[in-house]
Amino acid sequence: HNLEMKHLPGADPELVLLSHRYEELERIPLSDMTREEINQLVQELGFYRKEAPDAPVPERFQLAPARPLPAQALAADGETPAEGAKEEHPDL
Repeated sequence: HNLEMKHLPGADPELVLLSHRYEELERIPLSDMTREEINQLVQELGFYRKEAPDAPVPERFQLAPARPLPAQALAADGETPAEGAKEEHPDL
């Protein structure tokens, strides 16, 4: 769930993690990893694996693998958003 695979001819395989705004957060090279290692990495990152392609995704995994915002995403004054404030995800 929330994982898309694209084959790019001639490109080294890598996992590109994006924010909910589709901003690149991290690139992880996969060239030296086995399929089992890649599957373990994806699971450790918090992606949810559905039992079948049409199986429902539990509510708690709908936005998985969500991570806390990186330091550069702090408000301009350096403060974190107010406790309990909800961030909206219009593009999801």
